[in-house]
Amino acid sequence: MVCFSYVAVCPYTARPTILKAELPMSPDRTILRTGGTSSSSRRRDLVFVVNPRGANGRTAKEWKKLLPFLRSRLDKDCNISESFTSGPSHAIDITREAIKDGADAVIAVGGDGTLHEVINGFFWDGKPLATLNKVATHSTALGLIPLGTGSDFARTFGWKNDPCEAIERIARGMRTWIDVGVIDKKGKDLHYFVNVADIHLSAKAGYYASKYKKFGNLCYVIGSLQAFMGHHNRDMRIRVNGGEWKTYPQVTALCIGNAKYFGGGMKITPNADPRNGNLEIVILQDFKWYDFVLKLYKLYNGTHLSVENVTSLSVQSIEVEEIKDSGSIYVQSDGEHLGFLPRKFCVMPGIIEMIC
Repeated sequence: MVCFSYVAVCPYTARPTILKAELPMSPDRTILRTGGTSSSSRRRDLVFVVNPRGANGRTAKEWKKLLPFLRSRLDKDCNISESFTSGPSHAIDITREAIKDGADAVIAVGGDGTLHEVINGFFWDGKPLATLNKVATHSTALGLIPLGTGSDFARTFGWKNDPCEAIERIARGMRTWIDVGVIDKKGKDLHYFVNVADIHLSAKAGYYASKYKKFGNLCYVIGSLQAFMGHHNRDMRIRVNGGEWKTYPQVTALCIGNAKYFGGGMKITPNADPRNGNLEIVILQDFKWYDFVLKLYKLYNGTHLSVENVTSLSVQSIEVEEIKDSGSIYVQSDGEHLGFLPRKFCVMPGIIEMIC
């Protein structure tokens, strides 16, 4: 199905926003339907979850500028609710309340961290919250207006970092089912991710990068430099799809991609597609600091899979543990620190509808 072009004036950018015809990423698995309304149908209830502290306060300022355009495009057919987060995990609570109240869509306004919390709000005790809502007559969709430091998930869909284009997508109301990754710690502490989860050096770099967000995308460079200090490659055991355990020596980093990008535009899992029912695993082994310097451009353009000591796998589940359990191998997802190994990662295919 094709979404047709039209032109709308966006006061936020003081220029026309032109939407070109776009095709689904994976037509074989994609089910698109319009969420728009007619004069005889009910208005859509949209909940916008805004992180006002995102991008060092820039998100709040840009949201304020964006709001008049958003209302001009959506007020006719939608009931608009703004919910501002007050601290960590608040977006999870806001999302759960919105789904329980039967919202048509919850839209994350901010960076990948805000999106990550909203995604986790879609689930409760290992199940989609919508399936536990006996009163709801429709599913709640996920939406995104990228206004934060990082917008890596949007890159997988080819979306520009343009909030006005995001509003046009919401106004158009097309939906597609997407996969969600699950992180399991010995059968408890389930955590959900929509973009990329990673282990060891890259996760450690992300942990440090979160402390330097005031520097914008430079935070990823600073975080990586700090992570390299005292870094040692580690031997790990990996089990794919419940099969036999296999040893991978001298692992530098292991990335689990539901989507393609992380770290401010690095195409780390280039074959990942959040609509194909699989996770892409990329394992880097025995990398030295100079390997990253010499091959960094390959990591950014997604051609690193041909590099020696890089392995790529397509899986439904993967279990990872350190052979000599030091309790110090970092795990993160979508930029959020989740502790340390061991962990199991699996995919929930086509579990959430997303506004596309």
